[in-house]
Amino acid sequence: MTTTSDLKREATPTAPASPPLRRGIGLGGAFTIAWRAIIGTPMRSVLTALGVIIGVAAVVALTAIGQGSTAGVTDRLESLGTNLLTVQSARGGGGGSLVRGGPRQTITVKDAEALAAAFGDRVSGVAPTVNSNVQAKLGRVNTQASVVGTWPAYAAVRNSPVEAGDYFTQADVDGRKRTAVIGHQVLVDLWGEGAADTDALNQKIRLGSVTFTVVGVLPDKGNSGFGNANSQVLIPLSTFLQRFSRTNSAGGQPTVSNVYLSASNAKDLTQLQTDVTDLLSVRHEQTDPENLDFQVQNQADSLASLNAITSTLTILVGAIAGISLLVGGIGIMNIMLVSVTERTREIGVRKALGAKPRDILTQFLVEASLLSIGGGVIGLGLGVAAAYAGNFFGIAPVFSATPIVVAFIFSALVGIFFGYYPAARAARLDPVDSLRYE
Repeated sequence: MTTTSDLKREATPTAPASPPLRRGIGLGGAFTIAWRAIIGTPMRSVLTALGVIIGVAAVVALTAIGQGSTAGVTDRLESLGTNLLTVQSARGGGGGSLVRGGPRQTITVKDAEALAAAFGDRVSGVAPTVNSNVQAKLGRVNTQASVVGTWPAYAAVRNSPVEAGDYFTQADVDGRKRTAVIGHQVLVDLWGEGAADTDALNQKIRLGSVTFTVVGVLPDKGNSGFGNANSQVLIPLSTFLQRFSRTNSAGGQPTVSNVYLSASNAKDLTQLQTDVTDLLSVRHEQTDPENLDFQVQNQADSLASLNAITSTLTILVGAIAGISLLVGGIGIMNIMLVSVTERTREIGVRKALGAKPRDILTQFLVEASLLSIGGGVIGLGLGVAAAYAGNFFGIAPVFSATPIVVAFIFSALVGIFFGYYPAARAARLDPVDSLRYE
């Protein structure tokens, strides 16, 4: 039989079971709490991540610009000619006296002729050069130009074909003709912007006090690296030596600044370098290979050396920029410590409600990581934009995945590393003392 007390017990509702106080909030809950804390103080969050933003942006921009500079140097050298050997004077073996801060000129036109005769079957061309800065004039218009005396083989040896017209010929060299091939900038300066290449052909210009006929115009080669090729005016070497003063060697022979040789076969370049050195050693009566009055440079060696230097500088600059990432990490740690102090009472309440120390640790680690990763993403965008700004200075950036990925991963690790101590400190707070904190 059902009694009155039984009916009362059935009518009394059963209270719902409370969730366990020790249950964790999970990674999603930690993310939500951390995100609310970040957007709750937007200005402080941006300033906290500023060091990481600047560090990542600097690493990305500087490495891209550095790699772009390396690529530009490589392209510039390769555009000067392939399989190239350069013969020039050097201090040593009687060439130690200086002329205007440099070694006395010891390479003569006869040396260039001997090289052409000895290695004509192994080279695609031999081109001695000598140059001087003079004023180029067309009527009342004038500009500064670098006049280069050379041979017709210069076109092939230095990879410098004409855009319009033609080069002077060997007959012009033999007859000391006053013919000239002008660079693109000289065309623009004398004939004006928008002038066609053909406008200058067969026209008369004055180089210093000497009148020349323009027979060819070179293409636009850009203004970067190793002087401005666009401001050159090429004339026959014999004409240069006749019309412009030039220092003679001790033997009374006219000298040149450089002699360029282009090997027909890239595999023969090293052996050709040795044979050229041997021939000139005999001609200059040099017996000590360590004290020659000339030097023979291999373009491949020069290119490798320059690439090594620019690559080292790029790594060094990137490493210096990476220091700002460490500074940014210290800034994150500092602000997180302040945040722990400000939120002591909140931590106490959460622990009183059942949050475990690992929940508190996770919450603050996630918050620090969000700040550093967010700063890394913003830094990547700013770094790419800053790198493209290098185009205004004639440097096209070259991006590679390695520095970008490394900078981003490092920014994330910075947040975890420097956020751990404040997070661990928050996790160790005593809940009773935290609740009493004002």
